[in-house]
Amino acid sequence: MSKESSAAAGTAVVHGTVAEGFEAVRAEFEAFAAAEPVDPGAQLAAYQHGRLVVDLWAGEVAGDSLTGVFSVTKGAAHLVVALLVQEGVLDLDRRVADYWPQFAVGGKGAVTLRELISHRSGVIGAQDGFSDEELADDRVIAERLAGQRPFWQPGAGHGYHALAIGALTGEVVRRVTGSSVQEIYEERVRAPYGLDLFLGLPQTEQHRYREVLPMLPTAEQQAALADGPRPGRYNRLAIAFNTSADPSFDLVRFVNSPASLAKSPASIGAAGNARGIAGMYAAMLGGFNGRGPLLEPDTVGEFARIHSVGHDLVIGELTAFGLGFEALGVGYPALGADTFGHSGAAGALAFGDARTGLAYGYTRRRFAFPGGAAPENERLSRVVYQAALSGSATV
Repeated sequence: MSKESSAAAGTAVVHGTVAEGFEAVRAEFEAFAAAEPVDPGAQLAAYQHGRLVVDLWAGEVAGDSLTGVFSVTKGAAHLVVALLVQEGVLDLDRRVADYWPQFAVGGKGAVTLRELISHRSGVIGAQDGFSDEELADDRVIAERLAGQRPFWQPGAGHGYHALAIGALTGEVVRRVTGSSVQEIYEERVRAPYGLDLFLGLPQTEQHRYREVLPMLPTAEQQAALADGPRPGRYNRLAIAFNTSADPSFDLVRFVNSPASLAKSPASIGAAGNARGIAGMYAAMLGGFNGRGPLLEPDTVGEFARIHSVGHDLVIGELTAFGLGFEALGVGYPALGADTFGHSGAAGALAFGDARTGLAYGYTRRRFAFPGGAAPENERLSRVVYQAALSGSATV
């Protein structure tokens, strides 16, 4: 790794190191840190073939600070599913109702596990919404949604199951193994690989947590929000993101709440840092921290392969999913076609690419406009991927 950079960038200071061949990544990160308004905290990490090649941070965070990573959590949850499929414990083409009989009601009886985790079941939420207390508990979500009719014919299209997918797949896991996704992840992934990505933040680690901060849109962005469409309370977008709830639901408040941090709902509740979320993908792809890869190449290929692509019936735009993971090569054409991972609402992004052995993780504290992977990820991921692809890095 190169010597530590603490060059002043505007009013921000960039700390950390990069490997030889990744100098352009540091330059791009410093350019972001210098932009106005200065972000109150961001981290960038990347591993190639299990070795740390980028480790940078700026703002009011340290390299090991933790924050809410929102839907990056889905990658951890579906890594657990991938492990169980790989071992023959779960069969992607069996009906969900074979594992969870109560799920069969309301026209959902034929939905397969493959359809569920590729966002094709139509079970995106409850029309009258969930309370914060309910959303913190995956078993409560699953119990309520078992009796819910789907919001479109299952299998006929796909739509982002934003706050529901982790609870639904987690209930299948619990029915088969007797353990929660969170318990299996801790036992088989986080603890043995030493990852700073927690599904259930221990008391001993809470001093490292930095709260996610709400969005501060510019005047131009505020105008765009004001002029944009205002979805009705009971449309699919409102139901999937729980804005149909009464009282109103605040996603940032929820992710920072003690209940969410403690129980870590498997759709959005993890706390981590850039090293931790990148490290999880490094552990999937190859040896990491002295241990072998979690997933076999065929498993990676199956879960990364596009299963749903096109008009999203919830988001209303083009989206692409593998099995539980986003197919990121569609939205980020500079990346490899088989790059898989997941973004997080405040701006985080994590992914793995088997071709280069690259694992990428980015976090930020300030919620980015308009939500989802922050726009700087396009530039940062491109320069990281190009450096990894060049083969010029000496690690």
